[in-house]
Amino acid sequence: MKYLDEYRDPKAARTLAKSIARRVTRPWTIMEICGGQTHAIVRFGIDEMLPDEITLVHGPGCPVCVTPVERIDRALELAARPGVILCSFGDMLRVPGSGRDLLSVKAAGGDVRVVYSPLDAVEVAEKHPDAQVVFFAVGFETTAPANAMAVKEAKRRGLDNFSLLVSHVLVPPAMEAILAADDNRVQGFLAAGHVCTVMGTQAYAPIAARHRVPIVVTGFEPLDLLQGIDMCIAQLEEGRSECENQYVRSVREGGNPAAMSVIEDVFEVADRDWRGLGSIPTSGFRLRADYAAFDADAKFAFADEPTEESTECIAGEILRGVKKPRECPAFGKNCTPEHPLGAPMVSTEGACAAYYKFRNL
Repeated sequence: MKYLDEYRDPKAARTLAKSIARRVTRPWTIMEICGGQTHAIVRFGIDEMLPDEITLVHGPGCPVCVTPVERIDRALELAARPGVILCSFGDMLRVPGSGRDLLSVKAAGGDVRVVYSPLDAVEVAEKHPDAQVVFFAVGFETTAPANAMAVKEAKRRGLDNFSLLVSHVLVPPAMEAILAADDNRVQGFLAAGHVCTVMGTQAYAPIAARHRVPIVVTGFEPLDLLQGIDMCIAQLEEGRSECENQYVRSVREGGNPAAMSVIEDVFEVADRDWRGLGSIPTSGFRLRADYAAFDADAKFAFADEPTEESTECIAGEILRGVKKPRECPAFGKNCTPEHPLGAPMVSTEGACAAYYKFRNL
């Protein structure tokens, strides 16, 4: 296939749905990891095409959603300081921290700027040598190469007023944490194709074997998702637990060596806190000691006040696939995109935002 609409062909989609229906003989629960996959599933009604035996639950693959309140509070604290320019992608501005968000700090006079690339933040730093420019570096393995490149570029330009507030997380440790949880209901995964485009697929075969779950690396269009589900159901019905690649037009087993090299140069693996999942060992990146001058956590002193989260929001249960957005009592009532209680209602990759936008609310 060559064009986007070919990946959305209704006739081919119905053929794949029939193939899934023929295979399935018992109930199965499958989690799609990425928020982009979640939005495609809900937008195109993929879940509604499946037999009743198959339940899709939505995983923690929304970078904004899993950024812990502690990191957001640090961004808020920096953004409110005179002489600091806080740069971020736009979907982070309305994610609530402890009592406020970046947009409200901006309204109160903080210098908060939306950028489309971390390299844009480097440009801001070069144009404003009298200010400290901090880029809020959130995300998974997909955004790490660009953030690493921004640090290397700032170093090359000799900018001592640029730094990253790092909140990078990694997918495979989160999958293992979900599988190890007492309330886990996931029996198979659709892994995130773009993450594997960067990092390859080697990390997933050991997880599939250790936890006896099929993992299918899957793309983001309707036919990608239906084929990934078909492959996953085939493994479940046959008692197999392997890592397979549906997204062959983009993913290679060895990933993108150039991207992995720049990540390896700038970042090292570290423990990370996840919103909703808690602390997961070796589940994130931090800057290496050679780049400590670009680490906002080391450059600035923070008050580290206690964090506060909404007691109504069940984002953690949604991010672990334990519940779906409509099972939240606050969904569409006390929690809306205009007045969100949690990140999944704000982000363009959040599961709650997908249900609110595409399921007639």
